[in-house]
Amino acid sequence: MQIADGIPPPEPRETTVSPRNIAIDAYRGFVMLLMMAEVLRLPEVSRSFPTSWVWKILGYNQSHVEWAGCSLHDLIQPSFSFLVGVALPYSIASRMAKGKGFAHQLWHAVWRALVLIVLGIFLRSMDRPITYFTFEDTLTQIGLGYVFLFLLGFAKERWQYISLGAILFGYWLLWALYPAAPATFNWQSVGLGPDWPHHYAGFMAHWNKNANLGNAFDQWFLNLFPRTSPFVYNEGGYLTLSFIPTLGTMILGLLAGSWLRADAPRIPFRRLLTAGVIGIAAGLLLQFAGICPVVKRIWTPSWTLFSGGACFLLLAGFAWIIEARGYRKWAFPLVVIGMNSIAAYLIAHLLPGFLSSSFKIHLGANAFHFAGPALQPFFLGAAMLLTYWLILFWMYRRKIFLRV
Repeated sequence: MQIADGIPPPEPRETTVSPRNIAIDAYRGFVMLLMMAEVLRLPEVSRSFPTSWVWKILGYNQSHVEWAGCSLHDLIQPSFSFLVGVALPYSIASRMAKGKGFAHQLWHAVWRALVLIVLGIFLRSMDRPITYFTFEDTLTQIGLGYVFLFLLGFAKERWQYISLGAILFGYWLLWALYPAAPATFNWQSVGLGPDWPHHYAGFMAHWNKNANLGNAFDQWFLNLFPRTSPFVYNEGGYLTLSFIPTLGTMILGLLAGSWLRADAPRIPFRRLLTAGVIGIAAGLLLQFAGICPVVKRIWTPSWTLFSGGACFLLLAGFAWIIEARGYRKWAFPLVVIGMNSIAAYLIAHLLPGFLSSSFKIHLGANAFHFAGPALQPFFLGAAMLLTYWLILFWMYRRKIFLRV
């Protein structure tokens, strides 16, 4: 890439705007729907029906796994990050077709990154006494790596591969070189007991919860900001440094988006499916070989590969149904959400409490008890989810789309 001395990098081969890929919008809408559907409180409902395997499956897939592994809910953040990369080649081409040069686009990328970082901090600070400086929110993680992703959008594909490999290997190496917790380590000091079932031994101990390179970095970095109490550990194990392998997820999406746009109107199914299978297999191989576990909460390199592979397969599935087979009408509710993903993200974070209290005030405290107290959270959540969608539909009809 030629960036120094004000010389812009070479422009992409095509500057024409490609037709909108509805499958991308539908996939994004599906991801945001999964996030907004947290109001259904399926894990809570499933505990009321301990013998029901249906509720057990639904509850499991609306929960994050404790450490290694993956549920459907765990694929929300990687899918959202992946789709940022998928959309980038379309965004660059659209802006170039409108006469926007590299400098203008770079400034926009920097501005977008800053807004995403600040917005993530704002959302995490809700109901706290002071600004809660934390950087593990999905929007913040994307913002921290977005400018580099943008620059890679102008690079040749081989440099995208090289960057991906360097990021994942370099990040893995740093963790592997950082000393693992000794046998005498006080696990209670980081919120865990010695009998926590997910402790690793041997080489994999470098990726144990709250006793790793990422947590050590946060004990230094996050305490540079004003806090009500010193930072020691994140209860979920989430880390600031996860933005680095998250950038790897976005690069995988960038590759997928470049393939889709280059082959349009054809869908590069073979490449998408091959990438999906290789990614999942590589992630699992690294875990079972004892090299690196598949852990979403600390976004290990093997998680980047595993979840990225799943994202390739999901994208291929949506593209096959919507673009190849032409079944589009069913996807309209998802497109309504997917075309306004930032609005959907904000709604899911800002409105639950307001809507829940409003329903109780205007419909009565027992309005959703008609199927019994065990199902009350589900039906209340369903009413809230429908309200979310109606708000987004209203915005869609009036062409109100929040853009950063």
